[in-house]
Amino acid sequence: MSEMLPFSTATFLSFVLASMLIELTPDPNMTYLALVSASHGRSAGFATVAGIASGLAAIGGIAALGVAEVIQASPLLYEGLRWAGILFLLYLAWEGWTAGTDVVSNNGNPGGKYFWRGFVTNLLNPKAAIFYVAVLPTFVEDGRPILAQTLLLILTYVAIATAIHGLIVVLAGALQPFLNDPRLERTSRRLLSALLALVAFWFAWSTAR
Repeated sequence: MSEMLPFSTATFLSFVLASMLIELTPDPNMTYLALVSASHGRSAGFATVAGIASGLAAIGGIAALGVAEVIQASPLLYEGLRWAGILFLLYLAWEGWTAGTDVVSNNGNPGGKYFWRGFVTNLLNPKAAIFYVAVLPTFVEDGRPILAQTLLLILTYVAIATAIHGLIVVLAGALQPFLNDPRLERTSRRLLSALLALVAFWFAWSTAR
């Protein structure tokens, strides 16, 4: 296997394990995916997953070009990005709390809406940029093609994150048939919205410098 990769098998497997552990740690993506999937169904959930994956890939590409390091080194840019992400999460929590019960039975095509929300949420997430700047380079081996290693690690991380997020959508989406009662739907939606707001506050605390 190592002959097919630009780094050793041990390094690759270590990165896979690290990525899985990071993605299994509760974060805004998990909470928002659960809220969307339980309230709006799996189609909306998978659209959000696609947006999140695209956002992670975009940040990875930005990091590979060195832009993420500039953001990491600039307190003004970092804080601006961080607070924009926090406010966006709070807006999503507020919208979920105040949404009418008719959204559950929406038979339209919400894919674009949820795709872009997932995409923007990750673009405004400085922790993703920090991962690519601070964590990913530790798995890049000397004496091997740096660009090839970096790109493959980015793709691996995005694939792992997407698989885990897809599982969340499947599990949360399974609850939707049980939420046909408007009162039960509103209660569960508001609980998830409140949890998302709490995650936003935790995100503000955990990313502060």
